[in-house]
Amino acid sequence: MPSAPRAARSSGVHFLATPAIAAQLVQSCAIGGDDLVLEIGAGQGALTGHLAATGARILAVERDDHFVRRLHNRFRDRPNLRIVHADAREISLPRRRFFVVANLPYALSTTLFRRLLSPHTALHRAAVIVEWGFAKRVCATVPRQLEQAWWASRFDLELVSRIGSRHFSPPPRVDSAHLVIRRKPFPRSAERALWTVLSAAYRQPAAPAHTLFDRRALRRAEIRPNEINADISPDRWARLARDLSPGRPWPALPKRLRP
Repeated sequence: MPSAPRAARSSGVHFLATPAIAAQLVQSCAIGGDDLVLEIGAGQGALTGHLAATGARILAVERDDHFVRRLHNRFRDRPNLRIVHADAREISLPRRRFFVVANLPYALSTTLFRRLLSPHTALHRAAVIVEWGFAKRVCATVPRQLEQAWWASRFDLELVSRIGSRHFSPPPRVDSAHLVIRRKPFPRSAERALWTVLSAAYRQPAAPAHTLFDRRALRRAEIRPNEINADISPDRWARLARDLSPGRPWPALPKRLRP
């Protein structure tokens, strides 16, 4: 059996090896010719060719020198494709509306989600491959962690399908997931209120909602006043935050959430 590519051996990257899955991932992002698309970790180009064929403007980010050279040679005739030699954890994200299509390294999924789903991101939609367990956690109806609820209250996270390890080279020890992310129409003016509401609820998960918030406001958000905080979905907390937001001074977002 041939050895795994050096980037995979050194950083735990598992390259997508089934073209049909790559095509499905790109198609699920619904990219148009005028769109700006960020591909994170272009690697050997399994997704890059499918993305370039959409006619959209593609920024294919890759940090490994070897793969950058190969990508340049392979896609030199694609005028809508730019190879960006950089680390996706450090590059400046586009200020205009953009899409993301990527096979994310397992170890970097949380870090990259924090960047892409931050309050000031211009991300519109994404289709990504992540580790199966990670996908199950972030797509839970009621996430267990505050950060995951923060993501889910502002973005729709849909677990599309499970992807077996055999579709990657080298194959990982666990399965992966095809995940689609769509921005929700949540006003940025209410984000401080949302973070405050979620933080209060997640500090006291076993408490009834009425111990923290006004009963009438809870009912307007379709939350029963006696309902336990741990049973309330991010969507309903977001409705409450939108209702409470106007006309009140809310604490600033934590530094890690600021641009």
